[in-house]
Amino acid sequence: MKQFFKELFEYSHHFNQKLSDIFIDQPDKISEKAVKVFNHLLNAHQIWNNRIKPEQPTFGVWELHNTKDLKRIDKINHEQTLQILDNMDLNASCTYKNTKGEIFESSVQNICFHIINHSTYHRGQIATEFRLYGLEPLVTDYILYKR
Repeated sequence: MKQFFKELFEYSHHFNQKLSDIFIDQPDKISEKAVKVFNHLLNAHQIWNNRIKPEQPTFGVWELHNTKDLKRIDKINHEQTLQILDNMDLNASCTYKNTKGEIFESSVQNICFHIINHSTYHRGQIATEFRLYGLEPLVTDYILYKR
C-alpha cells in the first residue's frame, strides 16, 4: 500500500509542478480564483503533512505565496510526504486540531488519501478556470499519466 501511495503522490507532484510552470510562465492568463485555489491546494497539503508529523509552522489555509515559490513549496510537501510514508505505519492514528480548534483522530492512510483526493478536486477546479480564461487545461487523468 505504501508503494501505491508513493505513486499517487508522485502523480500529484508531477502535475503540481506542471501547474506551477503555467502560473509562472503565463501569469496574465491566470484568474485570481485559480491562483487562490492552487495556493490552497499546496497549503492544505503542507497543513496535513504537519498534522501527521509536525515539523514547521503551517501555512494559513488560504495564504497566498509568491508565484515563484509554488514549485519549491510543492517539492517540500512532496518530500515530507515521502518521509512520512517511509517512516510511519499507515494504520497509525494521528490526533490533530482542525482550523476551528476541534480535535479529531484519523489514520495516516486516511489522511494520505484525503491529500490526494483534495488535490485532484482542486486541480479540476483550476482546469475549469483555465478554460474560462482561454488556457488549455492540463490533461491530468491518472491512467494517462501511468501510460
